[in-house]
Amino acid sequence: MAVCKLAEMAAAVPRGRRLMGLDLGEKTIGLALSDVRLSIASPLETIRRRKFTADAEILIARIAEHEIGGLVLGLPVNMDGTEGPRCQSTRQFAANLLQKVDIPIAFQDERLSTAAVTRTLIEADVSRARRAEVVDKLAAAYILQSALDLIGRTA
Repeated sequence: MAVCKLAEMAAAVPRGRRLMGLDLGEKTIGLALSDVRLSIASPLETIRRRKFTADAEILIARIAEHEIGGLVLGLPVNMDGTEGPRCQSTRQFAANLLQKVDIPIAFQDERLSTAAVTRTLIEADVSRARRAEVVDKLAAAYILQSALDLIGRTA
């Protein structure tokens, strides 16, 4: 497969398969899953980043385990809408992953996703330690839910 536009993702995903959302950080990767109807995102887990090959092996295992039909990667666009080095890194991660697994990948603007999740956790009086444990997978769910909402409007 290849990188596709988010609007094309629903058609690219085989019926009965889920989407997986990824929030790529420097130290961790947050993972989230959609339901098979591609309408609701749920946080899955946070994996600690190592080298790309080790990260890819974990992702490929989760793709198989959860019958994933496509990936949505959060794209860290600058606040002014431009793409900087972090976007280039995310796009390169996707290109490298496509060399190891045949799956459609789309990008979703992730501006303020971590800030929104953190603010919600603070409002819920979640401790700083607990926030650190869950923020990445919740950000992945936020990114994936944004993508699912867009897919639902274009379907």
